Amino acid sequence: MRILSLLILTIVIGTGCSSQKKADMTTAQIEYSAMSRGYFKKIVVQNQTVSVTNGRDQQPVESKIDNAKWNKITAEFSKLNLDSLSALKAPTEKRFHDGAAIGNLKITQNQKTYETAGFDNGFPPKEIEKLVNLLVDFAKE
Repeated sequence: MRILSLLILTIVIGTGCSSQKKADMTTAQIEYSAMSRGYFKKIVVQNQTVSVTNGRDQQPVESKIDNAKWNKITAEFSKLNLDSLSALKAPTEKRFHDGAAIGNLKITQNQKTYETAGFDNGFPPKEIEKLVNLLVDFAKE
């Protein structure tokens, strides 16, 4: 009987934690920006909407994110360790000599901001690559 109770308790706690992560995504704001002297792009995702700005003096264009893409973003977001974002290392260094725009991922959740160090636009750190690619896809549409 104790084993059965322990098993049920473990399942209930495990399901509670996974639903908590999904709820956290609805309150989070994910911002990807890429900029250089002649290039500016900013993509902001929050609560199943996306805002894309394609120039410094341009107005953002907002649109709704379909459920399939939102589920992909949520899945990638749940894999992130937000506390380690600032320690991620960029795989390339083209941005040091104007070979690429400087990319940056910033996540705001529960009034706390987590931000990566700069990396080359198009070459994000491996840990955030899938999420960044999903965000950049919105600018291509």
